[in-house]
Order: sequence, then structure tokens, then C-alpha cells
Amino acid sequence: MIDPDSLNVWFEDRLVGFLWRNATAAIGFRYSEDWLRDGNFVISQTLPASEEECSPADGIAHRFFGNLLPEGNVRERVVRDLKISNSDFELLRAIGGECAGALSILPVERTPEHDFNYRPLDDADFAQLLQRRGQIYTAFPADQRPRLSLAGAQNKCPVLVRDGEYFLPQIEAPTSHILKFEIRDYHHLPAYETFTTLLASHINLPVVNIVLCSKDETHFAQIERYDRIWMGDRLIRLHQEDFCQALGFSHDRKYQENGGPTFADCFHLLREVSSNPAIDIQNLLRWQIFNYLAGNSDGHAKNLSLLYTQDGETRLAPFYDLICTRAIERIDEHLAFDIGGQRDPGHVDEEHWNELARRCDVAPRLVKNLVSETANALIEKLEPAREEFETLYGEYSALQRIEHVVRQQCRIS
Repeated sequence: MIDPDSLNVWFEDRLVGFLWRNATAAIGFRYSEDWLRDGNFVISQTLPASEEECSPADGIAHRFFGNLLPEGNVRERVVRDLKISNSDFELLRAIGGECAGALSILPVERTPEHDFNYRPLDDADFAQLLQRRGQIYTAFPADQRPRLSLAGAQNKCPVLVRDGEYFLPQIEAPTSHILKFEIRDYHHLPAYETFTTLLASHINLPVVNIVLCSKDETHFAQIERYDRIWMGDRLIRLHQEDFCQALGFSHDRKYQENGGPTFADCFHLLREVSSNPAIDIQNLLRWQIFNYLAGNSDGHAKNLSLLYTQDGETRLAPFYDLICTRAIERIDEHLAFDIGGQRDPGHVDEEHWNELARRCDVAPRLVKNLVSETANALIEKLEPAREEFETLYGEYSALQRIEHVVRQQCRIS
């Protein structure tokens, strides 16, 4: 029986709970009795295991599930391609089968697929994928369309990669990688993200695995999903949630300046829930310092995630979406998270770092030492990272812009 106002939430073949909407399209959630009895994780820090429902009126469930959806122009294209109303509930119904994390959101008349199917991409298919910048919904018959959703506003597409070949998922089949494409007027983005992430790895920050690919003179970044692992020949979903979800903020409040989480909010959350807080909170501090020094002004709360591992641990996920945005014209240079009240990266001084330390309840000397160590490491590793990049992908002169930003920031830090 089709119920237009209800959806089921699944983890593999186990029913996690139920979604419904009220007359104003607000979303509620309730765990299933079986999941409360036998489930091995809560789906969010904001949705603890309880027999009590999260009503649509309180907004908690709506904010969590709404954060699984694409944003901005990407969302508008999905709505237009699928000819559905632009509401979170309808989008979850249409594309919630394969999301970030482990959950699949399906209509009540459907149960999860057990035999996953994929469509191989030949050269012509891939050329069209590049031309459409990952917009794939119109490429399938209605009964084979992938039910996948990636949060954020950038052009990207989940795929399965096996033995160097690309496959598009059908229905809610899991994917192993994310492809991120050039954007009109910002065609350096894939290369910039690849190099910035490579630079972060050179100073031993935990980052996603990313490679720069090129086809028909068009670059795209290929990122291995940290929330998917292979067990034999089967791809398994791991659960995760971004920090907006874990702190109870909607996606339109991912930026601190719009009323979203502060860096201290994220820090205190991680210290409270991490299974290894000593390692994770130091890496979080280093991430914020790296963003300041490497010119990534877009390090907001949705660019941080908690990963729930198979052995029951809660850890800070590898860092992703690392881009030297200050190397790109017409992008706001102000930091997404302020540093002790200062968002202008050109005017951060020692007192601002001391204030950040106080807000996080850590010793100012620890933060001061981390800033100094990170700046020295970046200067030392900048050239080796550039050499490695060009050995892998060839000369890329636009990286000089990133090098200039990094050297300038490290000099004034």
C-alpha cells in the first residue's frame, strides 16, 4: 500500500524506523521496536535510542534528515529533472536510497534490494556525465533511476569503481567513490581540491583518498568514500553524520555567521563523544589551523563528520572538501569558523588563538605550538607536495596561486 506521507528508514535489511510528515511538510521520526532491541547504533547524537517519537513540531528529525539532501542549484536541478515538489520529504522519497552514511530511506511499499545492479559507463556515457557535471537522473528509465543523495552544493556524482571501470548505481545500490566536477567559471576546483588535500596529507592530517582524473581535456576529482568498505565482493555502508546533524542544526545554518555551530561547539562535541578524544580533538585543532594557513575559508560544520565504525567506536572522520578557496577569485575570504572572534585571515594574531583556546578549554600554549608546528611543516612540505602532484598529473601552473597564499599565511602566523 502506498502512503504518500510515510517513509521507512533502513540499515541494510533491518528496519531502523519510520518517517512521516505533517500538514506543513515537517518531518517526524520514530525508531522501530526491533531496532531499539537489537540495533547497534543510534543514527544521530540528536536522536538517541528511545521509544518516544520525535515529533515534526520539534524539528529535530527534520534537521537530521534534511541534512542528507543536496543544496542550492544542485537541488533545484534534481527537482526539475525528477519533476517533484521541492520539499525535503519528497526529495527523501525520490533520492534517499543511497546517502552519506549507512541509512536508506525508502517508500513504505518497498524493501531494500539485496542484489545490487550497476550500469557500466562506456566512453560515450562518461562524456555525457562530464558534460552534465554529474546530473544523472534523466539518463535512466524511471524504474532504474538511482536513489542517491549527496549533501552540499557542488556538482558531484557517486559511482562504483572496480578495476578502473566506472559504474552508475541503479535504485539504491551502494557506491564506492564520489566524482566532483569542474564548475562554470571555477574550472580549477578539482585540481585545487586534490592539491590542497595532498598538502594536508603531507603534514599528516587524516584526509580522504583523492586523485585527479582527466578525460576529454576536462578534469574531475575522484574521492574514495570513507563511509564504504569492501567485505569480500560486497560493499558495506558505514554510518556517519556531519557536525550539523550531530549538533542539531539545519543545512542552511552550516555557517557560523548564519547562526550555525562555532568551532568550539564542534570541539566540545568531539571531546564528549569520540572514542579517542586525545587524538581526534588535536586533529580537529590542526584542521582549523590548516584551513587558516592553507587558505581554506570554507571549512564549515558540514565539512566535519563523525564516523561510526564497525567495532562500535565513534571517531572523527577523515577530512574532506579541503580547497584553498583564497586562490579563487570572487570567493569570500572570511573564515567559516572565526578564530577567537576574528574571521579575517589577514588579521588573526596570538590573542585570537588564545581566545580560541579558552573557548575550547585547552591550554593556549598547546594551540600556539600547533600553529607554529603546522606553519613550519607547510613551508617544508609545500614544494615536495607540488612535485608529487606534478609527477602524478603533470605541470599545473595555477597551483602557484595556492603556494602564494600558503607562504603568505605562514609568514604572518
